[in-house]
Amino acid sequence: MAAKKATGKKPNISVDELKEYYREMLLIRRFEEKAGQLYGMGAIGGFCHLYIGQEAVVVGLEATAIEGDQRITSYRDHGHMLACGMDPNGVMAELTGREGGYSRGKGGSMHMFSEEKKFYGGHGIVAAQVPLGTGLAFANWYRENDNVSYIYFGDGAANQGQVYESLNMASLWKLPAIFVIENNQYAMGTSLARASSTPALYTRGEAFGVPGEAVDGMDVMAVKAAGEKAAAHCRAGKGPYILEMNTYRYRGHSMSDPAKYRTREEVQKMKDTRDPIEHVREMLIDSGSIKEEDLKAIDKDIKAIVNESARFAQESPEPALSELYTDITLEAN
Repeated sequence: MAAKKATGKKPNISVDELKEYYREMLLIRRFEEKAGQLYGMGAIGGFCHLYIGQEAVVVGLEATAIEGDQRITSYRDHGHMLACGMDPNGVMAELTGREGGYSRGKGGSMHMFSEEKKFYGGHGIVAAQVPLGTGLAFANWYRENDNVSYIYFGDGAANQGQVYESLNMASLWKLPAIFVIENNQYAMGTSLARASSTPALYTRGEAFGVPGEAVDGMDVMAVKAAGEKAAAHCRAGKGPYILEMNTYRYRGHSMSDPAKYRTREEVQKMKDTRDPIEHVREMLIDSGSIKEEDLKAIDKDIKAIVNESARFAQESPEPALSELYTDITLEAN
């Protein structure tokens, strides 16, 4: 049987590494909170999907990436951008539709890219990024380099046909692709139990001989351990790997979603008992190597970075009207 549950083995992580993961997850949390505020003020238009609660997934996996690795995801993408090192100023400016944004204000929350950081979107069509990410893995295989393509999609997208076409091709050609299923339990507003014939999404690759495992996506150390295993598998030329990250989003599917399909008690229980940032915070305090004042200083620093990103975004000009006609067609030389 190709797929299996995670063993629960966690890597040895130093206090400095743990502190860095805490900082990175906190940056995503505070950034998303600010984005939510700006959306409520009307500064962000269109759709806006927040990553609050899922921070451990992308921070843990980015800890396993090397120079040249690519990442591609869906519309819940702000956390992925920040985790791979994209500038919060540029991300926030794009959210607000400003010229200083990564797509010059024309992509918004759902569609921005960074060739420098090998971030290939943010994609608004459910599961559309999966075959594209498989194409990135094909490029790595063709170039015979050591890079891996991290392909993120949700539990709802796991039911899309193009996912299985991609798994088949990736397995057939032994492409270095890590298929990351961010299972936050609800596809838009439909629970996994009502949409999937099996609760174990990591087994979806069995028909193609693609190994996989379920991972505690609320534990950054567990995520890193699983990510290291999957990356080693891919870099060794053994083909693709599936990681089902069992996580949870605290907010609605998007800012327009009141999330009435679940109880407040359910959400609060997750916050109180499974929060990924609080878990690392407690570990740092218990280690005796860092004090409460030190963590408060980190939070203060993060808030300053986020506030600066909001200031930069709001002071950046809107794209000129002439920009309506650029980046539409490619002119031949």
